Amino acid sequence: MARRGGAWAWAATAAALLWWMAAGAGAVWLEIPPSATKCVSEEIQSNVVVIGDYSVLYEHHLNPTVTVKVTSPFGDIVHHKQKVSTGQFSFTTAEAGNYLACFSADGRNKRLVVKLNLDWRVGIATKDWDSVAKKEKLEGVELELVKLETSVQAIHENLLLLRSK
Repeated sequence: MARRGGAWAWAATAAALLWWMAAGAGAVWLEIPPSATKCVSEEIQSNVVVIGDYSVLYEHHLNPTVTVKVTSPFGDIVHHKQKVSTGQFSFTTAEAGNYLACFSADGRNKRLVVKLNLDWRVGIATKDWDSVAKKEKLEGVELELVKLETSVQAIHENLLLLRSK
């Protein structure tokens, strides 16, 4: 009996670790020097939902802006905005590969370093779990199990992709 309890605890720990690793979300803070560009990229499979929220932080009543450009692995422009201080992009990947999000400081103030927050979410991290819970009438542990099952499926797909390379 003790052996079963230990195995269950190990499985629960492994599942929690896998959930954490598969979350596919991350906020990044960028400091963009005047008239410079900083880019963030991620290798993503095809047919995966990607959502990005970005916002410029500013002090002293300055309102710095950036130019945002998100491109696919083949160089197709997925999102492009100029002179913005906040925004969002969302798309479903058409092909597998490195997707690139670049942020350029607009040159109004030549001495201002722009600070930008980017929240980049991919795959299951984009899912609205609150609406899933309401729709399927899930609560507590049952909802967490659905999340874990979805994470395990995503990890399995990633492992199959890595194995095929």
